[in-house]
Amino acid sequence: MTTDTLPVLAILGGTGDLGTGLARRWAQAGYEVIIGSRTLDKAETAVADLHEVMAERGVAEVSVRAMENLAAAEAGDIVAITVPFSHQAATLELVKPALQGKILVDVTVPLVPPRVGRVQLPEGGSAGQIAQDLLGEDVAVVSAFQNVAAAHLQEGSGVDCDVLVCGNKKDAREQVIKLVEAAGMRGFHAGMINNAAAAEALTSVLIVINKQYSCHAGIRITGIGD
Repeated sequence: MTTDTLPVLAILGGTGDLGTGLARRWAQAGYEVIIGSRTLDKAETAVADLHEVMAERGVAEVSVRAMENLAAAEAGDIVAITVPFSHQAATLELVKPALQGKILVDVTVPLVPPRVGRVQLPEGGSAGQIAQDLLGEDVAVVSAFQNVAAAHLQEGSGVDCDVLVCGNKKDAREQVIKLVEAAGMRGFHAGMINNAAAAEALTSVLIVINKQYSCHAGIRITGIGD
């Protein structure tokens, strides 16, 4: 697989476990990936670490670059955001002009520390809805990956977890489902961006389950053939 026919993927705030986990999987699937951060040196460190891990796994060549968030948003064909909820609005305000006409994959979960095991959805309805309202209809916000443990994304094997994909434009959801599959999971159309609230709320439920059973739980959709 080559990057000639694949979109360039930019991950804003992509230096954490979730962002680098997605970057590793997408890069290994043949995508050109840009890891964005508020500071270039932090992004460069994440890229160096990623190359080291890929080399240890016997993956000789992956295309991963480091940029500041705004430059990453400008360079990406599809942009993902993996920042904490407290930084979501400020990050999106910064890159809003660069996102026009593009797909934004919103991975944000509106957790409210310290009680992250309690569902506390924001006044805007959900992080996905907030992103869509902030960016306007020229940006196709697609909510996904909220229920996938970062620890599983960091692993080299497949992930026994399904992904709910919400957004107002079906073709945008289709493109994100391709990214879900490239990352080793199954993605499912889960309705308009309003429905992102359900996936975001499930994260707090999974946090409780993880603590109770010492695991990294995910969700599976039953009744649908492979």
